[in-house]
Amino acid sequence: MSNKKKNQNFSIIAGPCAIETRDDCILIAETCKTLCEKYGFNYIFKASCTKANRTASSSFRGVGLEKGLEILAEIKERFSLPVLTDVHETKEVNATAKVVDILQIPAFLSRQTELIEAASRTGKIINIKKAQFMSASGAKHAYDKAVNAGASEVFITERGTFFGYNDLVVDFRNFQILDSMGIPVIYDVTHSLQQPSIDETSGGSPEFVMSMASAAVATGHLSGLFIETHPEPARAQSDARSMLPLKELERVLQRIRKLLDLS
Repeated sequence: MSNKKKNQNFSIIAGPCAIETRDDCILIAETCKTLCEKYGFNYIFKASCTKANRTASSSFRGVGLEKGLEILAEIKERFSLPVLTDVHETKEVNATAKVVDILQIPAFLSRQTELIEAASRTGKIINIKKAQFMSASGAKHAYDKAVNAGASEVFITERGTFFGYNDLVVDFRNFQILDSMGIPVIYDVTHSLQQPSIDETSGGSPEFVMSMASAAVATGHLSGLFIETHPEPARAQSDARSMLPLKELERVLQRIRKLLDLS
């Protein structure tokens, strides 16, 4: 795909880390849709129904699959939006696929062949988060599993690589490597700024979202950005310290649009 066509179809996948309340999800979806329409982006609402990968056993694990899917279905219908959520076990796949447009394979599960294949057999779009320990060539194997199992389209999302125990670093070469393989690449800017397992929760540095997103987009190899955002991150029960405040999202999207228009 040419850079011009890619820029015209640039996607923003944005929403809270986890579904906590219906009202928050409605507010976030409405705000993000309005902003993406204003700046000419395809918008996909994301939120997790359940959170399987938690630092501590006492950590918030979501509202559950049934309630979460009800909220996602409402957002999809009310705002005419595609919605994305993750699946953690093969038994979740069919029920989730009846509601969502994009099934996401979490980073720590991106080598799980049966899960990838089960999700892909639904014929849905698949977003595979590249594991924090996985190379670009390793991500290509995961991509091939999904394509061969029947996914209608497959994205690979870069979310950083472990840098010691409690930090991540993004290898920007991966954007070009994956793009050269014909794989649509999404950059998960907020998760790449996490500081995993600092104490009983993960830390983060959302103050670097603008710089990292701008630099990644400037490579010319992205098909979209993945951004977790919340009206009041401090009260969020999951990834509170890495989500972008919703009020700051417009400034980021405005910068990204300018960069894309220049390329």
